[in-house]
Amino acid sequence: MKITEFLKHNYRHFNAAALIDAAEGYKAHLDNNGKMMVTLAGAMSTAELGISLAEMIRQDKVQIITCTGANLEEDVFNLVAHDYYERVPHYRQLTPEDEQDLLDRHMNRVTDTCIPEMEAMRRIENVILDEWVKADEAGESYFPHEFFYKILLSGKLEKEYQIDPKDSWLLEAAKKNLPIIVPGWEDSTLGNMFAGHVISGDVKDVHTVKGGIQYMMYLADWYTQNATEDSTVGFFQIGGGIAGDFPICVVPMLHQDLQRDSIPLWGYFCQISDSTTSYGSYSGAVPNEKITWGKLGIDTPKYIIESDATIVAPLVFAIVLDQ
Repeated sequence: MKITEFLKHNYRHFNAAALIDAAEGYKAHLDNNGKMMVTLAGAMSTAELGISLAEMIRQDKVQIITCTGANLEEDVFNLVAHDYYERVPHYRQLTPEDEQDLLDRHMNRVTDTCIPEMEAMRRIENVILDEWVKADEAGESYFPHEFFYKILLSGKLEKEYQIDPKDSWLLEAAKKNLPIIVPGWEDSTLGNMFAGHVISGDVKDVHTVKGGIQYMMYLADWYTQNATEDSTVGFFQIGGGIAGDFPICVVPMLHQDLQRDSIPLWGYFCQISDSTTSYGSYSGAVPNEKITWGKLGIDTPKYIIESDATIVAPLVFAIVLDQ
């Protein structure tokens, strides 16, 4: 039985039914000549979402991605150091002493998965530092994702691959030169490393890597060119935080701050979240709240799947891919 057939037969109520509705809405949006933004929060790259997301990119089911700096770099960490990762299924039972032991071995834990510092982070630092310095000396500046595109497309890392490269979503994105927005990149391992290299003088100009305001300007230009009444842009949000909060604001910014009233609202919205609505939580807010902020309209198809994105996202993608 195909995955889609199984899901449609079994997933009939509650969050299960919401998953089906959201996936069918995703397909309908694309069928109506729409485009789709996917946003990645949390550590979805370390959860190996690339296995399904890369195929979505190959089949043109995603036209733009917004992700945290962690998701940007961790897809590449996994690409070159997968064999050195360690899984800790009993992570809930770890003592502080156990955690210290992991630190002493340079194993940085993300829930049940440990990322090896030397084989992953430092290996990529050495390669990307060359690109930072080269751009700095030439007086050039690029976005964080553009530096990754450079090193991936150069082939410098190919001999280091430890997974099937077709399972790297960032490599697939690089091949298509897919637009990527990375708000708050400074809050990432390589962002910290870049700050260190600027402080130490290896990189002279802190603006060699472009930042968040430039990303918003880039997104505003992309949205203005791509969102029309006949081809609206949808918003598929995995998790919460800045990966979702930052890009969705481009629409009210265009309307309210630039007075571009003719630009359409987001044409589809879905969020996978396990956040609860409390204390003004944006991640836990129901989609209708976004109407009051000028992000979604009354008639915008809206879905929220209250569940674990590591389980839900690949299933939604499977339906969209007709698997």
